[in-house]
Amino acid sequence: MGDQQRLHDLRQQAHDAGIEGNSKMTEQQLREALRKVGKGERPEMAKQEAKR
Repeated sequence: MGDQQRLHDLRQQAHDAGIEGNSKMTEQQLREALRKVGKGERPEMAKQEAKR
């Protein structure tokens, strides 16, 4: 899978998880935020912490 497709898929997963405004997040930030949401953290907090 190409880098662009992988990033698109991550962004779609983040959107589905409720992480809004994720288009400016890096792949690493998206993965971190999705991991946090998977552990029960609120999407807004997961996004904020991943962008630090």
